[in-house]
Amino acid sequence: MKAMIFAAGRGERMRPLTDTCPKPLLKVRGRPLIVWHVLNLVRAGITEIVINHAHLGHMIEEELGDGSKYGAQIAYSHEETALETAGGIANAMHLLGDEPFVAVSGDIYCPYFDFEQVEDVLHDKDMWGNPYPADKRDVCWLYLTPNPWHNPEGDFALNMYSVSNEGTPKWNFANIGVYRPEMFAAIKPGEKVRIGGLMREYADRGQVGGEVYEGEWVNVGTVAQLDELNAPLAKKAKA
Repeated sequence: MKAMIFAAGRGERMRPLTDTCPKPLLKVRGRPLIVWHVLNLVRAGITEIVINHAHLGHMIEEELGDGSKYGAQIAYSHEETALETAGGIANAMHLLGDEPFVAVSGDIYCPYFDFEQVEDVLHDKDMWGNPYPADKRDVCWLYLTPNPWHNPEGDFALNMYSVSNEGTPKWNFANIGVYRPEMFAAIKPGEKVRIGGLMREYADRGQVGGEVYEGEWVNVGTVAQLDELNAPLAKKAKA
């Protein structure tokens, strides 16, 4: 399985820090956000990684290189302007291949997420070994979290591993998902498209699975959040 890390966003809410540093390279507890993902993916045996970038993307390439220092093989998908999540995937499809892949946002902090669990979540056959018709099998598998302060209403309901747009309680999408390439087949390379609309479309068809992740997870969206995450490190340095 291959992985994609989204790293093309501008990080407007993190300015002025992101004026001179791409958001995924901001450090949390001594390590760039994106490096936490690379290390966790490699630990799970997922070593082929695609990273898209736009704003200050050369700095990401300079920091990570070809990935060999982490035990990874990193390929880059450059975007002149950020193409959003689904657009970024479609633009990088020539690097991702024909099999399901895992994708994670480069600006979330989830140091204990176990990527080993993502490799067998999308099934082509039922429990009796019968192939699912193409219009019945899940096209993606989403990881959800309890709702954070910035998304109190949540995004999706979950019923026995089936994700839906309606129902309660609602859970927050963790920006970690496993996707089949067919989900993005209608998007042209270079087209700007968000992934949320696609998720909801397939959820209405009953083709989205998922589960709740309750480990440490933070969508690092503000300077205050970054400072809060790094506070234990700052206290240790003063001691």
